[in-house]
Amino acid sequence: MTDPEQHHHERTVGEAHSVTPLELFFDLVFVFALTQVTALLAEDLTWMGMLRGFAVLAVVWWAWVGYSWLTNSIRIDDDISSRLVMLMAMAAMLVVGLAAPGAFGEASVFFGVAYLIVRLLHVTLYAVTTRNDPDVFAAVVRLAPGMVLGAALILIAGFVPAGPIRAALWGVAIIVDFGAPLLTGTTGWKVDAGHFAERHGLIIIIALGESLVALGIGALDAEFTPGVIAAITFGVVIVSAMWWLYFDVVAIVAERVLAALTGSARAAMARDSYSYIHFFMIWGIVLVALGLKKTLLDVGYPLKTVAAVALFGGLAMYLIAHVAFRWRNIGTVNVQRVVVAAVLLAIIPVGMNVSALASLTLATALMVGLVLFELIRHRGLRHEVRQHHGELPPR
Repeated sequence: MTDPEQHHHERTVGEAHSVTPLELFFDLVFVFALTQVTALLAEDLTWMGMLRGFAVLAVVWWAWVGYSWLTNSIRIDDDISSRLVMLMAMAAMLVVGLAAPGAFGEASVFFGVAYLIVRLLHVTLYAVTTRNDPDVFAAVVRLAPGMVLGAALILIAGFVPAGPIRAALWGVAIIVDFGAPLLTGTTGWKVDAGHFAERHGLIIIIALGESLVALGIGALDAEFTPGVIAAITFGVVIVSAMWWLYFDVVAIVAERVLAALTGSARAAMARDSYSYIHFFMIWGIVLVALGLKKTLLDVGYPLKTVAAVALFGGLAMYLIAHVAFRWRNIGTVNVQRVVVAAVLLAIIPVGMNVSALASLTLATALMVGLVLFELIRHRGLRHEVRQHHGELPPR
C-alpha cells in the first residue's frame, strides 16, 4: 500500500460519513440472496424447510453484518484496491445467493466455497485497512478466527452426506459465527452511529422491498381476480405498516441512543441492537414475504400450516424484535406491540381454517390498528421525537 493510501486509512478510521454508493451497490447482492431464501422456503414448505431457510439466512446475514462493520469503520470506496476487493466479494456473494436454494443439497459445496471466499476477503480487507489503528486492528485479529472457522465448517458440511452430521456442522458454524463477537468483546471497535443506523435502516427497506417483489411474483402465478387484487392491496398495506412501525419513531430514537454513547458501550449497543436484533426483524420480513406469496396462490382456500405460521408468525417475529430493540435501547417495553404479536400467534389456527384472503384481512386489520393506536395514543411523544432532532425522548 502506498503512503497516501496508508494516510487515507489512518485518517478515516472511525470518522463520520454517510452510506456510500459502493455500499448500496454491494447491498444489491443481498437483495438477491434474500429473494433466494424466500424461494428456498417456498419450494420446501415444511418445518425442515423452514429450519434450512433460517440457517441460510443466518449465514448470509452474518456475512452482510461483517461488511457493514467494515464499511462503517473505513471509507474503502476512496481506495481503488479496497474497492476492487469489495467488488470481488460481491461476485462471491452472488454465487452464495445462486447456490442458496441448494445449500443443503446439490449446491452445498459451491455455497460453502463462495461463502468462505466472502469471509476471507472481508477479514483480509479489514486487517489491511485497519493496521494503522492498533485498537481496531487488535479487535479484528481477535474476531478473525471465529469468522473463518464458521465459514470453514459450512464448506466442510458441503462434503458430508446430507443428514444429521451436515446439519450439526451448520449449527456449530452459526453458533461460532454469532457467538464470536460476544466472546471477543467490544474493546477497540469504533462505530459511526449515524452511518451504522442509516445502513441498517436501508437494509430493512431492502428486505421490505423484497417482500413486495415476492408479492408481485406471487401475483404473476395467480389468476387475476377481484380476490387476488384485494390480496395484493392488503399485502402492500401490511408491508407499508411494517415500514411505518420501524421508521416513524423507532429508527430515530435508536440512532440518537447510539450516538449518545461512546467507546465500547456504543460498540456493544451497535452489536446487540443492530447486528443481532435486526436479524430477527429480517427473518420476520422474509417469513411475511413467504406468507404473502402463498396467500396469492389460492385466496379462496385456507393456508397450509407452514404458510399460516409464516404469515402470522413472521409479523409476530417482526414485532417481538421491535420490542427487544426498544428494550435494549431505552430499557422499556412497548406493550401494544407485545399484545399484537401475541394475538397474531394466537390466530395462527384461524388462518388454517378460513380462506387465505380472510387471513390476510385479519393480519392487515391488526397491523393497521397497531399503527393507528400508536399514532393516536402517543401523538404528543411522536411529535416531540420527530421535531427535536437532537434530543432523546424521556425514558
